[in-house]
Amino acid sequence: MSFIKKIFICTCLSFVAVGANADMAPDFMDKMLSENRPEADKVRDGSRRPYQVMSLLGVDAGMTVMDIGAGGGWYTRVLSAAVGSQGKVIAQFGPRALQRNNGQAQKDVAASLDNTEAYFENVADYAPNSIDRAVTALNIHHNNSERAGPYFQAIFDVLKPGGMVAVIDHIGIEGMENGMMHRMLKSDARAWIENSGLEIVEDSDLLRTSADDHSRSISDPIYARDVDRFIFVARKPG
Repeated sequence: MSFIKKIFICTCLSFVAVGANADMAPDFMDKMLSENRPEADKVRDGSRRPYQVMSLLGVDAGMTVMDIGAGGGWYTRVLSAAVGSQGKVIAQFGPRALQRNNGQAQKDVAASLDNTEAYFENVADYAPNSIDRAVTALNIHHNNSERAGPYFQAIFDVLKPGGMVAVIDHIGIEGMENGMMHRMLKSDARAWIENSGLEIVEDSDLLRTSADDHSRSISDPIYARDVDRFIFVARKPG
């Protein structure tokens, strides 16, 4: 058994049930460990905890889900495995992705997954009330109070009544240049979420770590990708 496989299994076995119950596709763990999944993705599992995050968010097989600001596709692949062949993943990359080599890398991520489509428009342009679950991970530290309003309003609109979103980002602290370090204040995230009308149902410590003292950029090699993160799960009323 490979080291990465051992780490992934141990991480999943250490899961303590929190948040919503989930009924993920039965082959979820097989897909997480598959040789078709990039090794770089597997290396991140120890700090990102894919099984636990999907469980916390209550992702079930057959759901329609959206990876907002999908980037390199780490959460896209996790969501794809969680919803299974009867589910659907919208990998939202946004218009700017098309400006970078015509978005080919993003298109390749979606093409490698049978239940996934790449979406190169803004979330606000997607069909309202159509998404069961969404994830926006490590994106909102790029926002400010002015941009956050429309951003979270778009998420509110695209979710079905009762739908939920996981909001994940790197934790910053008062008095630091958080934006320069790709961090943000957790209190700002909470305010932005609640101002949109979404209801926070989980404020989880699942992705917290004491290895991060918040004084450096999240890309500093000293952290080895083990960076302190918050995760809010918020629900659209209805």
